[in-house]
Amino acid sequence: MSFDLAVVLGLLSAVIVMFALGRPRMDAVALSVLVALPLTGILTVQEALASFSDASVVLIAALFVIGEGLVRTGVASSMGDWLASRAGSGSSRLIAMLMLVVATLGSVMSSTGVVAIFIPIVMRIALRLRIPPRQMMMPLSFAALISGMMTLVGTPPNLVVNSELLRNGHAGFGFFSFTPFGLPILLLGIGYMIVARRWLKNVEPEEAVSHGRLTLAQLVGDYGLARCVYRLRIGPGSPLAGQSLEVLRLHATHGLNVMAVEHPQRFTSTYLSAGGETVLRLGDALIAHFAGPEERLQALASRLALQPLPLGDLDPVSRPRPIGIAEVIIPPDSPLCGRSVLEADFRSTYGLTVVGLRRGLITPVEGLLEEKLQAGDTLLLVGPWKELRRSQRGKRSFLLLNQPEDLEELPPASDRAPQALLSLGVVVVLMVTGALPHVQAALIGCLMMVGFRCIDLDNAYRAIHWQTIVLIAGMLPFSLALQKTGGIAMAADGLIRLVGGAGSYALLASLFAATALTSLFISNTATAVLMAPVAIAAARELGFSPYPFAMIVALAASAAFMTPVSSPVNMLVMGPGRYSFGDFLRIGVPFTVLVMLVSLALVPLLLPVR
Repeated sequence: MSFDLAVVLGLLSAVIVMFALGRPRMDAVALSVLVALPLTGILTVQEALASFSDASVVLIAALFVIGEGLVRTGVASSMGDWLASRAGSGSSRLIAMLMLVVATLGSVMSSTGVVAIFIPIVMRIALRLRIPPRQMMMPLSFAALISGMMTLVGTPPNLVVNSELLRNGHAGFGFFSFTPFGLPILLLGIGYMIVARRWLKNVEPEEAVSHGRLTLAQLVGDYGLARCVYRLRIGPGSPLAGQSLEVLRLHATHGLNVMAVEHPQRFTSTYLSAGGETVLRLGDALIAHFAGPEERLQALASRLALQPLPLGDLDPVSRPRPIGIAEVIIPPDSPLCGRSVLEADFRSTYGLTVVGLRRGLITPVEGLLEEKLQAGDTLLLVGPWKELRRSQRGKRSFLLLNQPEDLEELPPASDRAPQALLSLGVVVVLMVTGALPHVQAALIGCLMMVGFRCIDLDNAYRAIHWQTIVLIAGMLPFSLALQKTGGIAMAADGLIRLVGGAGSYALLASLFAATALTSLFISNTATAVLMAPVAIAAARELGFSPYPFAMIVALAASAAFMTPVSSPVNMLVMGPGRYSFGDFLRIGVPFTVLVMLVSLALVPLLLPVR
C-alpha cells in the first residue's frame, strides 16, 4: 500500500466515522473533504471542485425543482386525495394503493418530499378508518425507498452509479432500465407489508384511534401533559387585568407559558392568540402550560388571583378558531436539528408555542426547553392558524402531521397542474427516447416549470436540497482519489480473491451485502459513490459486463429498510408511527434479505454477466 493510498483511506475512515456519529453534519463533512484532498497533493483544487459540474449533480438539483413544481401545483396532493377517496374500508387494499401511489410519485420526485406530503394524508385516513398509524407509516417509508428502484431518476444513488458507468466509457442506463427490477420488488413489498403489519401491534389504547379527529384530551395524554396544561381565570383584584402579555412576561417571571386566552362573551367564548400585544381582561381564562410542581402553581394562582378551571371540552381542533393545536414533525434537513426548543425561539420566530415533544415512544416532559431537537421528533404546537399556515410556505423547518380543516388550503399554483404534468411528460419522453442527455432534458423541464409559472425562481432555488448536492459533490472526489492511488483496483482485487472463484452470483451477492451494510452507517448516496467504482472494476477484471454489477449496487443502495437512520424517509415516519429501533430491525431485515434474493434472481437474468 502506497503512502498516498494510506492517506486517502485514513481520510475515508474519518469521514465514515463522522457520518456514523452524525457529527458534524454530513454536508459539513463533505465540504471538509473538498478542502482536505487538495492539501494532500493527491488531487488538484480543480479536480476536487470539478464534481460540482458533474452531470449527475446538476441533474439531481434539477429534479428537486421539478418535484417542487408538482407539489406547488397540487399534482402530488391530488394523488393523495384520490387515494383517500378510493381507499375503502379495508386496510390491505389501503396499503396496496398507498404503496403503489407513493412508489409512482417517488419515481419522478424526491422520496423524502413524497413522504412529507403523505404523512398527514395517511394519518387522517388511518384515524377515519380506525387503523393504527403504526400499521401504515412503515409501508409508506418502504414504498418511498422502493420508488428509487423504479426509474433512473428515482434516487440519487442511481444517478451516481450511472455517472460512474459513463465515466468508464460505457453507455449508461436508460430511464426505465430499473423498472423490471423495481416493479417485482414493489409487488413483493406490498404483499410483505400486508402480512408484516400484523407484527406492528398498536401501542396506543384502542380509543386513541376510534374517531376521525384528535381532541385536546388525547393530545394532552399523548404528550404527557395531563399535569402541565391548565385553565386559569383572571379573578377580581388580579394584577394581570388590563396588562398586555408583552409587559407581564409571565413565562420569564413565573414560568407560566400562555398558549391562548379565552375571552368570555354573552353566549360563547372566543379564543385569542397569546401574542405580546394581547391585553388581558377581568374574567378572561388563560390556557397555559406550567411544568413546575402543582403546589407552586397553587401559590402562584393565589398571588395573582387566578382561579383554576377544568379544561372541559376545550378542543381548538374541532371548530374553526383563531388559535389551535397541531402536531408537527422535524424533517432531516430542518435548521432546527441540533438546537434546543429554547434556542429555536418558536414564539419570536414562528409566533407559535411548543408545549410537548415526542421522540418515538418517549415523551420528555421535564427539561422540555433544553431538549435538543432531532430529525423525526414530533412537537405539539399552539398558536394562530395563520402562523401555522405561514410556517408551511417556502423552506419549511417543520411539517404538519395532523392538519385540521381550518388550515387546509389550495396549493399556491393549483390552476397550473396541467402545465406541470406537461413539463414532466416532456422530461420523461426526452429521457426515454434519448433525444437529449438526461441532464439537459431535466433542465428543459425546469425552464418549462418556471415559464408556465408552476414555480417561481426564488422558490426553485429554495426547493433544491443543497445538503444533498454538497454531500454528493464532496464525496465524488474520493472516487477519483482512490482510482489515482490504486485503491479501487486493490478493493476490486480483494473482492475477486475473496469470492471471484465462486462465480458471478457470489460476487453479486457480496456486492449487494457490502452496499446494504455500509448504508447502515453512511448515507446510501455516499455508499454508491464508494461501491460503484469497485463493482465496475471487479467486472472489468473478470471480463464480465459492468451493467449487472452496477445495477446490483444501485438496488442495494435503495434497500435501506433495516434501521431508522438508514434513510431520511425512515426518520420521518419514526415519530408518527411510534416506532422503536427494534421495529425497523424486526420488519426491515427480513425484507432486505428478500429483496437481495429477488435482485440476485432477476439481475443476471435480465442483464447477463457476459
